[in-house]
Amino acid sequence: MKVGLFIPCYIDQFFPNVGLATVELLERFGCEVDYPEAQTCCGQPMANTGCVDDAKPLAKSFVEIFADYEYVVCPSGSCVAMVTHHYDEYFDPSDSGLKNVKERTYELTQFLTDVIKVESLDIKFPYRVGLHNSCHGLRELRLGSSSELMVERYSKAADLLNLIEGIELVELERVDDCCGFGGTFAVNEEAVSCMMGDDRIHDHEQAGAQIMTAGDMSCLMHLDGLLKRQKKPIQVMHIAEILAGHQPKSVPNS
Repeated sequence: MKVGLFIPCYIDQFFPNVGLATVELLERFGCEVDYPEAQTCCGQPMANTGCVDDAKPLAKSFVEIFADYEYVVCPSGSCVAMVTHHYDEYFDPSDSGLKNVKERTYELTQFLTDVIKVESLDIKFPYRVGLHNSCHGLRELRLGSSSELMVERYSKAADLLNLIEGIELVELERVDDCCGFGGTFAVNEEAVSCMMGDDRIHDHEQAGAQIMTAGDMSCLMHLDGLLKRQKKPIQVMHIAEILAGHQPKSVPNS
């Protein structure tokens, strides 16, 4: 199957290894991965701040660029949610192009579980890992069950991680709290954002996590900044890196 790889701006600029890990992972499962170089921002930052006129041409461009791919895969729940849940206001309801792209655009763990249906991973990761559920992936893409819903508990990310030899997913007290990033929220409400991030870090600390992982590098970027400023030993890794078999640079022994 041919996959159009959609890489978010912050991964492209700050965390290219996450994009490379995504390619490794997809190719391992037989995907032909293509990266259309004309791609730009999906428009989420503009949409979140009310700049609709600035977001619209980016949405139009995205649909045009990815129109011919069998699947579009992205290692970011928030960017995928933008495409699949918020692009409608920028298009005519009869636009078949948008409908086709929306139906074929997947977040990475969603694609691995629902399309490829991964059942085994021949890798080792002997560390205690805390899984952070990002808000867009949890409550818009439904990549896992949120605690306020009376439904059977599930998590696409956890299912994939549990296929790895040696990994220990630690038990968090508040499994679906927001990290506090929220894009421009972290700028406009800095104090609240940092307090929310510190709460998430404390939850992972009390659970004994050595590694924090998530499907959104934006969340991990925020948390990593707090960890480094406080000189705490917990490391962050995007789930694509772990699933691709990458190892952490360093972790505490305890």
